[in-house]
Amino acid sequence: MVVRRLLHGMGYRYRLHRGDLPGKPDIVFGKRRKAIFIHGCFWHRHDDPACRLARLPKSRLEFWGPKLSANAERDVLKQEALKRLGWNVLVVWECELRQSEQLENKLRQFVGE
Repeated sequence: MVVRRLLHGMGYRYRLHRGDLPGKPDIVFGKRRKAIFIHGCFWHRHDDPACRLARLPKSRLEFWGPKLSANAERDVLKQEALKRLGWNVLVVWECELRQSEQLENKLRQFVGE
């Protein structure tokens, strides 16, 4: 909701979860051919070492390791498929949602290109 509110406040209009696109992006700008995915740091394995939200659990690593790795691999495949179709893709991470000014600049730069 944070990203959606920011975009709407900046005057951008978009579609949500277009099922006809690979990966079903969270936010889509059809005419601009831009897609935004909003990823939870834990579930999608944010690889930023400064991100505290992406830490692996201490128990049941045999379950969580492959599950979370498969999520991250699937994300890469879906993003590559979108790019092959001529779409620009942006991933917004959960940990970035707290830095609203930086996030707004990132969104404005991506959508306004």
